[in-house]
Amino acid sequence: MNKIVECVPNFSEGRDMSVIGKITDELKKVKDVVLLDVDPGKDTNRTVVTFAGSPEGVEEAAFLCIKKASELIDMSKHKGAHARMGATDVCPFVPVSGVSMDDCIEISKKVGKRVGEKLNIPVFLYAESAQSEDRRRLPDIREGEYEALEEKLKDKKFLPDFGKPEFNARSGVTAIGARGFLIAYNVNLNTRETKIANKIAKRIREKGRNVKNPKTGKRENIPGLFKGVQGMGWYIEEYNMAQVTVNILNYKATPLHKIFDESEKLANEFGARVTGSEIVGMIPLDALTQAGKYYLKKQELSTGVSENELVRVAVQTLGLNEVSPFIPEERIIEYKLRKKGYLASLDLYGFADELASESPAPGGGSVAALNGSLSAALSSMVANLTVKKKKYKDVKENMIKIAEEGQKIKDFLLLMVDKDTEAFNKIMDAFSLPKKSEEEIKERKERIEEATKEATLVPFEVLKQCEKLTELALYVSEFGNINSASDGGVAGLTAVVAAKGAFYNVIINLEGIEDESFKKDISSKAEKILEEVEKRGRSIEDILKKILKY
Repeated sequence: MNKIVECVPNFSEGRDMSVIGKITDELKKVKDVVLLDVDPGKDTNRTVVTFAGSPEGVEEAAFLCIKKASELIDMSKHKGAHARMGATDVCPFVPVSGVSMDDCIEISKKVGKRVGEKLNIPVFLYAESAQSEDRRRLPDIREGEYEALEEKLKDKKFLPDFGKPEFNARSGVTAIGARGFLIAYNVNLNTRETKIANKIAKRIREKGRNVKNPKTGKRENIPGLFKGVQGMGWYIEEYNMAQVTVNILNYKATPLHKIFDESEKLANEFGARVTGSEIVGMIPLDALTQAGKYYLKKQELSTGVSENELVRVAVQTLGLNEVSPFIPEERIIEYKLRKKGYLASLDLYGFADELASESPAPGGGSVAALNGSLSAALSSMVANLTVKKKKYKDVKENMIKIAEEGQKIKDFLLLMVDKDTEAFNKIMDAFSLPKKSEEEIKERKERIEEATKEATLVPFEVLKQCEKLTELALYVSEFGNINSASDGGVAGLTAVVAAKGAFYNVIINLEGIEDESFKKDISSKAEKILEEVEKRGRSIEDILKKILKY
């Protein structure tokens, strides 16, 4: 799942978990959506549900949950400590990976339109989806809460963005929007003094601190260091320590490592020390890989390492295991949703055995993708070994970029190992469809054509990546650590083999496609790519002959 959206609807029910269970059961009807968390509150009479998945899946799941909530929750009987105005009070969409804020704004509008038209619930777009500044903040929309809605909806200034401006006594109104990912983050201190934690928090948070001006005697506000950060200090009895607790509203602008390092600096000033930190809830992978790269750069090491290594560096440096184990598979959203392919999960013996069986898949396409991933890994290795040597300082930055690019291509091609086999299986499934009636024959024919095109495009994507792989291998062979010249050569050779293997699979699949325009376009592009790959392969061979003198 390359595109991931998170959704965090708040439902006005926190006491009857059978109701919440029926709402979250709706998620089971939707493909590519995973329930991440259910957080009920009895006093607030409110439950925060978190789920994530593909943009299409999350869009459908959100509507189904809102619909079910409208059937089960009666706002005319609702009482609770938390401000509220609807059965589904608020429903934000959050970009996690592979999607933009604009994508989430579009999703919020689609869901808002369906809710307004199909469920007769007035919908107000808020946050990044707001159509005007006075609709951006939830408290402004919620003013007066549910009890004020009947009169407010008569005011032309309070017209909903979707749905009729009519009071829905049972469901109230719903705010739907898009916002950035909020990270709840706590920095641990070696003190129980809340005062010290508060001092640090006030200097970090955007709001800052209120102090007395020694010259005028008047109190004035001094803004904090980081925008989009809310914070305070508190004492946690369970941990027997004070913490600086913050909400990071935009982790890309204010990343974790900045909060951690600044807290460490300020703690030292106040006679305390930072001993670790804590992520509350889940976190996007990007937030941790950012931190991993930052701390590797501080050590003047290459950032072109595996994703797992970047996460390990971040977890260890930020001390995320201090108060409780930080298990990446459970705490990183992408990992929670990620389903490793069967083939990519096998060990070398298992893969070779599977390959050697009488089953036609996996076959050459999967092997081509695997060869490509190995080429990418080798180029990254040579680049990383070059970065460490002072004599290659002139190419250090380029080598780091190559190592990073190699890691990305390696991960992509490992996915393609299974994708190729999955695409082949779809062709087989299409061929097995019934063909008794004219309608069935037509549908079967269309499905076969569609599946064969997909089975062509998978190795074509592998072939395109091989063009980049030979570029990486050529550079590391020519300018990389001479002691690893043979590794650079193997990277180039393996990339050429991967490209030829992918090309063969493209051509054989094109034979089964009727769309002549598609066949001509892909065939022409594939031939040009392979020609360029083979040309670079010969250049790598020439470089190796000079270096190894054979």
